[in-house]
Amino acid sequence: MSVANPLPAILAAVCLSSPALAQSQALAQSPGSRVSTISVTGEATLHVKPDEAKINIGVVTQESQASEAATENANRLEAVFQALHQAIGANADIKTVSYGLTPDYRYQSGERQPEISGYTATNTVQVTVDDLQKVGAVIDAATRSGANRIEDIQFTLRDPEAMHTKALSQAAADAKAAADALAAALGLKISRVLTVREGGGYPIPVRPLPMAFARAREAERPTPIQAGTLDVSSSVTLTVAVADQPRTAG
Repeated sequence: MSVANPLPAILAAVCLSSPALAQSQALAQSPGSRVSTISVTGEATLHVKPDEAKINIGVVTQESQASEAATENANRLEAVFQALHQAIGANADIKTVSYGLTPDYRYQSGERQPEISGYTATNTVQVTVDDLQKVGAVIDAATRSGANRIEDIQFTLRDPEAMHTKALSQAAADAKAAADALAAALGLKISRVLTVREGGGYPIPVRPLPMAFARAREAERPTPIQAGTLDVSSSVTLTVAVADQPRTAG
């Protein structure tokens, strides 16, 4: 994203809580325009607690006939839906992410072509949980009601844009502070901002290690889940024009 203005409001409002992380380039001279410039890069990283979890829950059934596998899968998934609504609420955010009905093959010794031995139906839904304290209970409710696959758990942010903007503001302030310090050390003053370039990205979802939910279920203990923290990083590269400090009359 290209930023046309020097972000004066952002740069004035942010107070950094960590030392500036700036990579400075040497003072450059433009032969054509005779404008001296300084380029610096400011960086910022926020450590944020996630406030949302997305859990992929699956039901896998195997039967001798395709229709039987599909029907059994649908019945078990309906029981899972009911358990999830009881655990989360009537307005639970549940959506289907994948469905498959595939034949199972059996190879006989001496035969060149395999024969179909049955069918496997797989239905995976994604459940969004706003209360992270309920993640373990949601997994337990799903597995007790018929789910036999927990494919993925992601801890994310409901509003990642807000954290990205905050990190960007801190990175911009970091770059400005570095430019001011470098110019002052060289006896120069900043006359204007020439370019501002943004870097960095949005937080990467945290995925905990796969859980052995069957073992936890046998022990009748809640499934333990730790959300951890997300790192939201951003960088701003700032190029400013500089000139000599005016000399005061003695």
